[in-house]
Amino acid sequence: MTTPLLSLTWTDEVTGRQGFLVIDRLVRGVSSGGLRMRPGCTSEEVAGLARGMSLKEALHYDPEARYVPLGGAKGGIDCDPRDPEAYGLLVRYLRTMRPYIESFWTTGEDLGLTQEVVDRAAAEAGLVSSVQAVYPLLDDEAGARRRLADAFAVEVDGIGLDELVGGCGVAESVLTALDRAGVPRWRTRVAVQGLGTMGGATARFLTRAGLTVVAVADIKGTIANPAGLDVESLLAARDAYGTIDRAALRRGDRELPGEAWLSVEAEVLVPAAVSYVIDASNQGRVTARWIAEAANMPVRPDAEEALAARGVTVLPDVVVNSATNAWWWWTLFGDIGASADEAFAHTRRSMRALTDLTLARAEADGTTPRAAAHAIAEDRLPVIAERFGRHR
Repeated sequence: MTTPLLSLTWTDEVTGRQGFLVIDRLVRGVSSGGLRMRPGCTSEEVAGLARGMSLKEALHYDPEARYVPLGGAKGGIDCDPRDPEAYGLLVRYLRTMRPYIESFWTTGEDLGLTQEVVDRAAAEAGLVSSVQAVYPLLDDEAGARRRLADAFAVEVDGIGLDELVGGCGVAESVLTALDRAGVPRWRTRVAVQGLGTMGGATARFLTRAGLTVVAVADIKGTIANPAGLDVESLLAARDAYGTIDRAALRRGDRELPGEAWLSVEAEVLVPAAVSYVIDASNQGRVTARWIAEAANMPVRPDAEEALAARGVTVLPDVVVNSATNAWWWWTLFGDIGASADEAFAHTRRSMRALTDLTLARAEADGTTPRAAAHAIAEDRLPVIAERFGRHR
């Protein structure tokens, strides 16, 4: 991994907890990357995520589009978001990071934090917006901000559009892989770990595409049904953290231990919660043909190597879960309007093209999809730097 442009560690004077910010690189003086809050978050983790953001931004570079990819960054706070001290800690972190957010770090929701909470805390910390650093790059700032606000107000079946586009992108990546392999959707079973924003939307889109979700896992354990789960009822029964009320289970639904989702009979696994959940010690339990990384860095490198040797394809996070970030910028820069139909159509088209390109490159190079995606991004980074200046 290359050395990031900036890496800092902050210690909260009130609680003694730590927060981190890593700016991997800047493009036109600005970087993009969400803010996560989880117990055990480390600076090394945040650095890896920031590098991943640089790659995601580069993968979505289209010289004909209004949206110009930014640099990569990430923030992290070592705290359980359910902790009573979490919100005050978040406000103090944002207040400390205010100069960076005002100048060159655009951020938003990530693991453990919703955009609503980030926005509320940002306002309390004295910020205009968590993405205000990008405003000077806009041709019509007022119109762009209004368009993004309108897009965030859009709901589809009672769920905010901003909570759905990421899962739409994950689902499209999975569908592209299935189509390339000639695997019928109706014969494809899916297990999802994490039924929060990303996992829940992914389960919904895959179900509506004709796949069968046979297992979902949350903090309480795994819920499984080989005949298929009622995804909509489970989504309606989850709390703000993606934990499912077990009263919503139907006859035939079984409660299993937490890691059971790894080894259920399914063709596709979707880790959509925390990082590092599949490692060398448990990868042997995986029987699926594909793993779609809806979460950031859920598969450790040594596990991925062993999985590849067994014929399991990992669809990498830098491709699979990149639609949420891209949707923000497609909307803000004006490539799409504040419309669910436009958002989903553009997301599907872009994610299908990117996934197809990645899988084709992997086949041509004889490498993994992750290596192929990184190669594509590394090809584009110098092109972006040449066009907009070398800010790293």
